[in-house]
Amino acid sequence: MKYRAEINIMPHQALLDPQGKAVSNSMANVGLPEISNVRIGKHIHLELEASSEEAANEMVEEACKKLLANLITETYEFELFELETA
Repeated sequence: MKYRAEINIMPHQALLDPQGKAVSNSMANVGLPEISNVRIGKHIHLELEASSEEAANEMVEEACKKLLANLITETYEFELFELETA
């Protein structure tokens, strides 16, 4: 079966997010002073083949832990969707 994973990776809340801070500080300059506390992360879309939804979940977990996220500085969450086969 084929699956699509949508993965969101964000810096830990307790850590400084320099990119997010720079964007937050610039909001007033672009006429949006009401926006604050911007946090910037990554969104990853991938497709995989697995024998079951459980196996697909395990593969995505492993990919996140081993390659996609730095667990020291980032957290991740994902959703898995079964793709229709033609």
